[in-house]
Amino acid sequence: MGFLSALLNSLPGAVAQGLVWGIMAIGVYITFRILDVADLTVDGSIATGGAVVVMLIRGGCNVWLALLCAFLAGMLAGMVTGLFHTLCGIPAILSGILTQLSLYSINLRILGAANQAISVDKYDLLVSQRFVRMLDGSNPLVLLVIISVVVIAILYWFFGTELGSALRATGSNENMARAQGINTNFTKVLGLMLSNGMVAVAGGLLAQYQGFADVKMGQGAIVIGLAAVIIGEVIFGRIFRNFALKLLSVSLGAVIYYMVIQIVLRLGLNTDDLKLLTAVVVAIFLAVPYWKQKYFHGKSRTNAVRAEIGGSKNA
Repeated sequence: MGFLSALLNSLPGAVAQGLVWGIMAIGVYITFRILDVADLTVDGSIATGGAVVVMLIRGGCNVWLALLCAFLAGMLAGMVTGLFHTLCGIPAILSGILTQLSLYSINLRILGAANQAISVDKYDLLVSQRFVRMLDGSNPLVLLVIISVVVIAILYWFFGTELGSALRATGSNENMARAQGINTNFTKVLGLMLSNGMVAVAGGLLAQYQGFADVKMGQGAIVIGLAAVIIGEVIFGRIFRNFALKLLSVSLGAVIYYMVIQIVLRLGLNTDDLKLLTAVVVAIFLAVPYWKQKYFHGKSRTNAVRAEIGGSKNA
């Protein structure tokens, strides 16, 4: 009973964190699945978003305006990665690493220190983990659900436009997209900008939720984003066919990931092993589709071939 009670008590926080990271994971989905580009910029841009939001709020800026500035800062980071890749011919993964490395110094410049705190007692924050178990309007879960739905709706609309369709075509088949007159270099840069803008917004929300921004808050972010994408696809892939529902599955994947983490932590896992657990969870969910294809579909095909051979012999 003690374990169950502690687990239920920690679930609201896990869901809130999952929703915040779900927004970040949607940004990862844009590059990883739609654009088909491996982008490691996100480990830096999520910290950039948190740093921008914290310092602007501390300076008296409106919180919504601070989030908009974080989005623009993330887009700038994505643009740098995109230009490294398209103009300089640097592979996408190396372009992301270069930008991520640069952002560490930039984030230090923005924060002025390794970390900066922001208290909900002093500032009017959108979300705070202090109120995650409240049953009134201060509970961050309500606003995080609304923000997630709005983000999914806007992206669903955007990717249905001509420009959004061009971006999807670039990721689907770059040569064919180029043959159709699409400037694939532009769409790549745009996709990276949009992705990192979303990641920076998530960083701004995360900094408010946890009450501080840190230059290292983005370490391992790409792994968590990939975990959310893969978990969402494995669990909801056969059910969610609509593009908006696919984006929703990514957000739900992040929530499930954090719920699994809470369960394992309550079972006694050392918090020092959390990164190892994350890697194992991602590896398992990445392997599941392969195992299903190799062992289950392979067996069904073998049985079908045997049945066909047997039928031909009887004939």
